[in-house]
Amino acid sequence: MPSSIVNLAPFARRCIAAGAILMMLGVMLGAFGAHALQAQLTPRQLASYQTGVQYQMLHAFGLMIVGIVGQVIGSTPRLRWSARLMAAGIAFFSGSIYLMTAGAPRSLGMVAPVGGVSFMAAWALLAWQALSKPAPQPHRPDDGA
Repeated sequence: MPSSIVNLAPFARRCIAAGAILMMLGVMLGAFGAHALQAQLTPRQLASYQTGVQYQMLHAFGLMIVGIVGQVIGSTPRLRWSARLMAAGIAFFSGSIYLMTAGAPRSLGMVAPVGGVSFMAAWALLAWQALSKPAPQPHRPDDGA
């Protein structure tokens, strides 16, 4: 392999891989909904399912963004929490919608707002990281080169 290919840091590798896998699953679930579930669900149920897929894919992409930022600036507590919250949001928000579509009790819908709050917190942490001043670098005298 060419030496110009960047070796990903472990945090970036995990975020990008998890995001890509979640995106792939989102495509699969979207296709399943469009082809297999359309005749099985009411229009309202199908719309809810599609919202779950859309949020999964959006936040899987967000998880990849967190990984890319982590590759550029290094893993920080804010980025690590942002990644965790993106993943938790997908599990709680989209997961509860998928389970209710599959016949789980409607009371499971009370879990979805936990996912929504997780999403908001994840984006807020990413914004906070982006707006933070970089840590001061130690002064190194110029070597005259």
